[in-house]
Amino acid sequence: MCLGVVGQIAAIEGLVATVDFWGTRKKVRLDIVDEPVQVGDYILNHVGFAIRRIPHEEVEETLAFYEELLGASDLLARDLRAELATSDPGG
Repeated sequence: MCLGVVGQIAAIEGLVATVDFWGTRKKVRLDIVDEPVQVGDYILNHVGFAIRRIPHEEVEETLAFYEELLGASDLLARDLRAELATSDPGG
C-alpha cells in the first residue's frame, strides 16, 4: 500500500523542498504539487513528490490524524513509518 505523508516545508530551492516529517527532514520534489507552496506550508508527500498543499484551516486536524496513525501498532502505522524512512528522490 502506498501512503501520503504530511510534512512542513522548511526550505525551498528551485523545485526541491526540504520537508520536516516529525523531526525527519527529507528532500521532496515540487514538480506536481496542486498549487504554489512556501516555507511553513504543510504538504502531502507521496513517494518523494508534494502532491497537495494542505490548506491552513485543515492543518491541525490533519496533523492530529497522522499523530494518531503513528501511535498505532498496526500495519497502517508500520506502512506510514516505512514511507517516512524511504530514500528521497529530491537528491
